[in-house]
Amino acid sequence: MMLLKKIPAKGPMIALGSAILLALLLITISSPNPSRLIRAFFLTPWSSPWFLGNTLDGIALLLVASLGAAIAFRGGTFNLGGEGQIYAGGLASSMVLLSLGLFGSEVIPAPLLLCLAALSAIIIGGLIGGFSGLLKKTLGINELISSFLLSSALIPIADHLIGGPWRDPSGTLLALPAFPESLLLPRILPPSNLSHSFFYALLLVFCGYIFIDRTAPGYKFRIAGAAPGFARFGGIKAENVWLPAMTISGALAGLTGFFAVAGSFGRCHVGFSGGLGWSAIAVALIAGNKPLALLPAALVFGWLQAGSNSALLSAGLNIETSSIIQAVVLILITARWGKK
Repeated sequence: MMLLKKIPAKGPMIALGSAILLALLLITISSPNPSRLIRAFFLTPWSSPWFLGNTLDGIALLLVASLGAAIAFRGGTFNLGGEGQIYAGGLASSMVLLSLGLFGSEVIPAPLLLCLAALSAIIIGGLIGGFSGLLKKTLGINELISSFLLSSALIPIADHLIGGPWRDPSGTLLALPAFPESLLLPRILPPSNLSHSFFYALLLVFCGYIFIDRTAPGYKFRIAGAAPGFARFGGIKAENVWLPAMTISGALAGLTGFFAVAGSFGRCHVGFSGGLGWSAIAVALIAGNKPLALLPAALVFGWLQAGSNSALLSAGLNIETSSIIQAVVLILITARWGKK
């Protein structure tokens, strides 16, 4: 019960109900066959093990990435480079799996190799995010700008490596070679993409909640981020939080990249992040940067994306209406309803 009290209820429920009604109205007036569109939008993402698994897999990736974005916010920083950090983490972990995997399972057991790949993604993402935090702390460079510029520079470099010198020449995709079956995270609900990353995502969110809301370092962390002036009166230097906040945020983004390539796709391909870094910021804002609130926020956001995609592909929903519905739902959910 105490955990449930940490999840915002009244405002988001009002907003979600209003958004659903408005989505129904938009679908009704924009389609000659609204009943088919409504079924595709609201029910298809949960209608079969394949659809359900893929929807939950997308939610798992959103949870890890949005937890990183939320931690940056709670530490008084803004990580705008999640997209590049996810990309770099996925590429780094792919290179570990492909290069060390050549030695075979008898030399390096598959579970250990997956751990090494995850660790490489965490390290590269943490270094990229932490660099922006270091620039903010030592030189006063705005981390929003530096993280965005670093991400914008990293993505085309990664695209070049994936689609150029490191590309799998035996296939037609702009992608690295596929990983062996033994080097993939165990799947749930096959043939969907859902893997054990879903359970890891839930565990990470719970650990984030424990740290932020139930520990003394977490208290100092959130106070330094929310009220730097007040924190100084308590002997807490807000600037000492910036570097760890950006480092942890980048590390979680990098780990998201590992989950995407080793769990969802089974290989690293051009554009695999698919705007996940930007979606994570939206989910964190919807949740008010509260770890437990990321669960319903990611669920709603993941359902919106999955429902829009299924309606686009199977029921002829035009992309403009799909974008309007998603935007309206997000605006209503992030609105402040009633008094705090």
